[in-house]
Amino acid sequence: MQRLRAPRTGVLGSAKHIHRGLAQARQATPTPDPQSAVFCRTWSHQEMNKAELNDAIAAAADISKAEAGRAIDAFVSEVTKALKKGDSVTLVGFGTFQVRDRAERTGRNPKTGDSIKIAASKNPTFKAGKALKDAVN
Repeated sequence: MQRLRAPRTGVLGSAKHIHRGLAQARQATPTPDPQSAVFCRTWSHQEMNKAELNDAIAAAADISKAEAGRAIDAFVSEVTKALKKGDSVTLVGFGTFQVRDRAERTGRNPKTGDSIKIAASKNPTFKAGKALKDAVN
């Protein structure tokens, strides 16, 4: 692989040098499979946002993007309702959504150094199931 060097003639260099560097970076980047609904996730460590998840579900389930969006919204809504009631939601093989109680504790204000009391809270958690762990590893 050829080592890229910054031009010595200016702070940013010439457009020609910058363009050449970008072209070499593009050549080194693997080309994703456009047939895959989630192709950008197979070769990079990026986060998938809701719109991308919506597109992937629509393609995988052969439904419209609007239907996929409603399905995602319904799933999130129902999981949220269950967690508000204190229930857990288990999808066998995928994982479990549940609420865990955090006790009241003493903390420290980083700005002043004073001790402060941090109130008890309920935190939603997700524990991955065995099949999901196996798929990731």
